[in-house]
Amino acid sequence: YSADLAEKVIRGLTENALHCKFNGGMIPLGYNINKEQFFEIDPVTAPVVLEIFQKYIDGMTIKEIADDLNARGIHAKKAKSMNVNSVSRILQNRRYIGEYRFKDIVTENGIPAIVPKQLFDDVQKKLAKNKRAPARHKAEDDYLLTTKLFCGDCKSFMVGEIGTSHMQQKK
Repeated sequence: YSADLAEKVIRGLTENALHCKFNGGMIPLGYNINKEQFFEIDPVTAPVVLEIFQKYIDGMTIKEIADDLNARGIHAKKAKSMNVNSVSRILQNRRYIGEYRFKDIVTENGIPAIVPKQLFDDVQKKLAKNKRAPARHKAEDDYLLTTKLFCGDCKSFMVGEIGTSHMQQKK
């Protein structure tokens, strides 16, 4: 009975996915689910999603975006506040360009897009670049060459540290 039920549930979820219907889980910010279980754009929160992408590409950090959203009282569904992780997930969520995904089923333009594809791609490039900048917030002072000095061979960002070891002998 249990195996038969599992098979029927998987068949139902797969059928829903082939029709780009909502299969459960958290509803992304900017979307609502209608009576037929299809994604539709939420006119109240969808502009906020587009604003998050635009602010990031314009130079705001993820932390600054989260703080701004919290100050304005904007948060994801069932969340008390926005944090760095929630904003990062928004910036990486391919649903915002209309891509529906369930297991191996990927449907382009399966749901309404909120963010233009070019803006999404630009944000992904910037996220990848900033991920390779480990020293960006390591130092208390902002240095002129932070995120600008990189290795000529491997193209990764250079990181400088200074410190004293307890092993050094005092003179």
